[in-house]
Amino acid sequence: MTPFGTRLRELRRARAVALKRMAADLQLSPAYLSALEHGHRGRPTPALVVQICEYFNLIWDDYEEMHRLAALSQPRVVVDTSGLSPRATELANLLAANVARLDDAAVERMIGEIGRAAAGAPRPRLVRPRRRARRA
Repeated sequence: MTPFGTRLRELRRARAVALKRMAADLQLSPAYLSALEHGHRGRPTPALVVQICEYFNLIWDDYEEMHRLAALSQPRVVVDTSGLSPRATELANLLAANVARLDDAAVERMIGEIGRAAAGAPRPRLVRPRRRARRA
C-alpha cells in the first residue's frame, strides 16, 4: 500500500463508505479505486485528490495532508544519483535491494533520520522509469 492509499482506506472505512459506492460517486471504476488504495496504481492526479478531499469534506490541514501523501505515493520510484557521490549511489541501491526486508520500526527510524538530515535541503531528484518505445 501507499501512504495515500492507506489514508484513503481509513477515511472510507471511518465514514462507512463502500468502495463501490465511492467509486460510483466519483465516476471511477471500483477496480481503479481499489488499485489506488492498494498501491497498484501510480500517484493520483492533483484533480483526483481535490475530488476525494471534497467527497470527504476535508479542509485545511487534512486537505494539505492528502496532497502531501499523494505526492509521496508513487509505488515505483527511481532515484537518479548521476552527479552524486558514490556513497549516495550505494545508499540508493542498498535501499532498493533491501526495503522489503525492513520492519516498520526500522522504516520509521530511517524516515526520521532522512527527514532531519534533509531539513532545508533541496528536494531529491525523483525520476519516473522510462518506458521503452513501441516498435511499429
